[in-house]
Amino acid sequence: MTKSLRTCALSGVALFAMVATSHAQTVLRLNHNNPEDHPTHVSMEFMGERLSELTNSELAIRVYANAQLGTQRESMELVENCALEMARSNAAELEAFEPSYSAMNLPFIFESEEHFLTVINGEVGQDILSASRDKGFMGIAFLTEGARSFYGDRAVNSPEDLAGVSIRVQPSPSAIRMVELLGGNPTPIDWGELYSALQQGVVDMAENNPTALTNARHGEVVSHFSLNEHTIIPSVVVMSNCAWDAMTEEQQSAMRQAALDAQNFHTDSWNAIARQALETAQNEMNVEINEVEKAPFIEAVLPMHDEVAAQSPELADLIERIKAAAN
Repeated sequence: MTKSLRTCALSGVALFAMVATSHAQTVLRLNHNNPEDHPTHVSMEFMGERLSELTNSELAIRVYANAQLGTQRESMELVENCALEMARSNAAELEAFEPSYSAMNLPFIFESEEHFLTVINGEVGQDILSASRDKGFMGIAFLTEGARSFYGDRAVNSPEDLAGVSIRVQPSPSAIRMVELLGGNPTPIDWGELYSALQQGVVDMAENNPTALTNARHGEVVSHFSLNEHTIIPSVVVMSNCAWDAMTEEQQSAMRQAALDAQNFHTDSWNAIARQALETAQNEMNVEINEVEKAPFIEAVLPMHDEVAAQSPELADLIERIKAAAN
């Protein structure tokens, strides 16, 4: 189905997918591009269960995996236009829709996992989620996906190892600029096409968290995973303004609580999942896992912090507040 046909088809239904039951339950459609066994899918299913529980089944969420209702970018456009109630994107791709997310995407802006969690659970995180209200949507939850590292056909121990290397990146200005500063050739490729791109040598490397090796089976076609951990880019669950504004205050409160519970549920389970992915990749897929000295990578990409801060006073303030949260 072409993008235009998909948009028309989704726009042709009511804003809320009303299920014909005696309770007139309202079902919110939530689209994402991961498989059903991915941790984010599990956590979004949990969010739906909590929402139903908190609203006595007045509201429910139906989660569509594997980009059934469109790619990540198409989903965001549909949410903006009120043709889809909810979607899961990530902070990198959301830069194109709301610049505030670019502050989170800066390499090494988070000093630790604890620093990252402090930000997403605090006022800065809420300000970023709310920043897109004038653009047709709002974020309701961050779902951590851990630190991202380079993986591919070679070990990466220093920026020099990336010189001239073609590296798949998300269609994000921050991701592209980071790889440029590290000496690589950034190559945006759709997530669904990355397995074959790595297999066929269209790109030499990619960057993601450890579950890419197992859930997406990239460990079948790469030989090395280098733990330089340059960024911590979360998934973000978003909702259209139309869907949010159609709720009662009580339902909005329930949605906020369900989103917070899902965010915490996901955080509690993520680290164990990531550790297991590394073990599986190493022991069952023969992927070599190597530790990396991060200092040379940090030095190479630090100019990005000033570049992004110079784009607007709002971004400069967000970057300052994120760094201050480390203390």
